[in-house]
Amino acid sequence: MFKKVGLVVLLVVALLFTGCGGSTAENNDGEVAKIGILQLVEHPALDAAREGFLDGLKEAGLEEGKDIQVDYQNSQNDKSNLQTMAKKLVTDKNDLILAITTDAAIVLANETQEIPILITAVTDPLEAKLVESMEKPSTNVTGTTDMNPIDEQLDLILEVVPEVKSLGVIYNAGEINSQVQVKILKELAQAKGIENVVEATVTASSEVMQGAQSLVGRVDAIYVPTDNTAVSAYATIVQVAEENKIPLFAGEARPIEQGGVGTFALDYYELGKQTALMAVRVLEGENPGEMAIETQKDPQLIINKSGAERLEITISEELLTRADKIIEEN
Repeated sequence: MFKKVGLVVLLVVALLFTGCGGSTAENNDGEVAKIGILQLVEHPALDAAREGFLDGLKEAGLEEGKDIQVDYQNSQNDKSNLQTMAKKLVTDKNDLILAITTDAAIVLANETQEIPILITAVTDPLEAKLVESMEKPSTNVTGTTDMNPIDEQLDLILEVVPEVKSLGVIYNAGEINSQVQVKILKELAQAKGIENVVEATVTASSEVMQGAQSLVGRVDAIYVPTDNTAVSAYATIVQVAEENKIPLFAGEARPIEQGGVGTFALDYYELGKQTALMAVRVLEGENPGEMAIETQKDPQLIINKSGAERLEITISEELLTRADKIIEEN
């Protein structure tokens, strides 16, 4: 299957691999493994996860174009495209498929219970009914979750803006990952003395600016969770926040690099690499149904000092000292 000497065992087992106890996964050309990638939409975090996955495979000795053949599909947040692309990846009999985002994973899981599906940038695989448990999926799905530390996010918001009583949140109510995060956010916010969480829901990237504008004059700060629709148009949220001097926080690092105050963030590139290591294990013959869903530990505190200044917010030296990364150039 693969040509590298160090992967001879991997190759033999991969050819014999039975996905979740199902039929044998055969390689069509006998020389390279076929890996499909289905991504919901382009935005920095998801792109980083994909890049990390491919780099992780390469570091494991699987080079694209030589040892593996990659079919990358991106629906650009179009659900009908997502369905069509999922069908294509399954019909083409890929040996393994990477699903980036909850929506992509759900569509793929509905298309095949045989081909191993590795997930990343999926917030709650259990809530999405992709697995039977996080410890033992018992399906053809395994991978990594990007559940962000919402408790720490709220603590950060309150440390920077102690007077917050009304917190705005912008998200797509159609994304299960966002539903889960907002539910947790509302529960924790109330316990921390934030009296009101004002929801601005959107269905498409084109609605994000209007959603942000609807919060002006109604909230003391804005939080953007790891919502694919909102993050894909995050620049418009930054624009509204800066024009109206509303403190802005996000659930991941890449948006904060564009503007806002800060985040406790997972590293999506590293999350992708972590998923790649799991993919290699699957190709070596491990049953994904027996592989626990993994998470990334120790999120980084990232502060955008320049973004905070544009919002007329002064970050304390103590907080800057604790930060793992400080952004000053944009």
